[in-house]
Amino acid sequence: MEFNQIETFLCVVKHKSFSKAAKELFLTQPTVSNNIQNLEKELKTTLLDRKSKTITLTDSGESFYKYAVELINTRDKAKYDLIRRSGKIEGEIEISASSIPEQYILPYIIKEFTDKHPNVSFNVIHKNSKDVVEDIIKGKNNFGIVGAKYPSDVLDYIDFYQDELILAVTDNKNYPWPVDEKLDFKILLSQKLILRKEGSGTRFLIDECLSKKGIDTSNLNIVSLIDSNEMIKKMIELDLGISLISKIAVKNEIDLGLIKTYELKDLDLKRNFYFVYHKNRTLSPVVEAFRKFLANWKGIEI
Repeated sequence: MEFNQIETFLCVVKHKSFSKAAKELFLTQPTVSNNIQNLEKELKTTLLDRKSKTITLTDSGESFYKYAVELINTRDKAKYDLIRRSGKIEGEIEISASSIPEQYILPYIIKEFTDKHPNVSFNVIHKNSKDVVEDIIKGKNNFGIVGAKYPSDVLDYIDFYQDELILAVTDNKNYPWPVDEKLDFKILLSQKLILRKEGSGTRFLIDECLSKKGIDTSNLNIVSLIDSNEMIKKMIELDLGISLISKIAVKNEIDLGLIKTYELKDLDLKRNFYFVYHKNRTLSPVVEAFRKFLANWKGIEI
């Protein structure tokens, strides 16, 4: 059993595709297939169900998967320990991040971190908070950045930035409310709303806060469910509805006079962004340096 075979297996499971695994590993698809076949031959079992378009694990594959993760983790732990002794902080950080931190906060973090460690590069992958957490629990990734805290015995969270959702409307006479006063949160019941889809940290916070006030979001007049914050902002500008959105996300639109914002009374819409990681897996020296950097990051002013 060779490490390249195990890595190939884990990569195929991650992408549920031989071709995508080949692309990530910089291998040909026949090489990926050959690595899996040789691994299955040595283990005398079938690990992957190839009958449908989407590759899935067999029962034997499910059983082997946890051992495969631990084998790679043990190898990496030994390798990282030797690198750590050399004191070098270099390499690539591949990180999954949810929408708001990815689009509006992570660029500032990367700038500060790479100023300090110029031999580090980043590969940022967009996923919603729930998917980031699920991938870590399943072993597909070891860490990520999210906008909501999902409880789990195997996860640790480091909060590095406090965010706040505000009510954003187009800046015209259709919304004559005084901008220096907090609005009653019940105003949401009479407005056309544009919200993020379920699975995002933003939507998780909205549902949770409104539920505490006895309001089910299914009873609101939701005219659009959108994945993209940029699309939500554009729809607000066009007066297609109003939205609860991160304060940092609409800074430029406020400065340009395209959008105006309000705070809501009796609704705590503050939240933290987190670096989340699997407590039982080893982080590489460069990721460990990044984790410590975030734990002491001073944030940005808006």
